Amino acid sequence: MEESNIIFGIHSIVEALRQDKDIEKIILLRDSDNPKLKEIEGLAKQNTIKVSYVPIQKFRKYEQFNHQGAIAHTSKISYSDFETTIEKVLETKEKPLFLLLDGITDVRNLGAILRTAECTGVDAVILPKSGSAQVNNETIKTSAGAAYSISICKVDHLKDALFYLKSSGVEIVAVTEKTNTSVYELELNKPLALLMGGEGEGIQPSILKLVDQKGKLPMLGSIESLNVSVACGVVLYECLRQQNVTAAK
Repeated sequence: MEESNIIFGIHSIVEALRQDKDIEKIILLRDSDNPKLKEIEGLAKQNTIKVSYVPIQKFRKYEQFNHQGAIAHTSKISYSDFETTIEKVLETKEKPLFLLLDGITDVRNLGAILRTAECTGVDAVILPKSGSAQVNNETIKTSAGAAYSISICKVDHLKDALFYLKSSGVEIVAVTEKTNTSVYELELNKPLALLMGGEGEGIQPSILKLVDQKGKLPMLGSIESLNVSVACGVVLYECLRQQNVTAAK
């Protein structure tokens, strides 16, 4: 049984997983002896979907449904296929602009980034399937609806996305404090993929070593870093400045 963005019941969830439906997370009943829950867990892991085992109290608000100890939360939006989206953009734009987000876990930060990305003409936002904030109601609200109007792609691994973009002639630029180069010294007027790191750890070292350019924002005060959504906005508008883009108003 399905209501809004929730799927109830073992059979329904198994079928949704087999059909590759966009599922954000799954909660299963802790201490259940139903072997079918392990089947759900296995399928979810294959698709890098988060699974949590919770006590029966968490299911009380769903008592009117035949949930069988299994509930899946589906995406609030429709995600775009990564390769199809990238190829379509590359065919139509000379200097595309993509945005890769590594470990953004705060839903409001993600929403603010999506809003700025839409306003600055980003062609697609690319997220990892695991370790990223969900596009939920709070994300959509913070994005002022931009989550509905910008292409958002989910990939199994950001490394694979980086390799694909680089092989397609797109340069990867990381915004990181681990460099002496300012973003204002970088050449951004080209086919570009901007890489931003999470709120705490920043960009993973294994991913950072794959980029073409690194740049940081100058910090003149005593605070060591900006909020990631603010930093993202600053750099996106620097990309527009270098492309000599002016508002058509």
